[in-house]
Amino acid sequence: MEHGTIRATILPEIIELIMAEYKLNEREALDSFYRSSTGESFSDDETGLYGQSPLFIFGLYEEEVKEKRHR
Repeated sequence: MEHGTIRATILPEIIELIMAEYKLNEREALDSFYRSSTGESFSDDETGLYGQSPLFIFGLYEEEVKEKRHR
């Protein structure tokens, strides 16, 4: 499967998790995800992050958000 197809397949689940956890609408969740380091890595074919499970990727995102809040 092509990288873009894989990303398109799992992105909705990641965004649903972000929406549910952080009480964001879809646009806000997408913006928040793609502005994060996790979102940048997810978009980069070189990292291979797109090959991980949506829950794993959400977990990385969640850790990043928590870390930013504690700075």
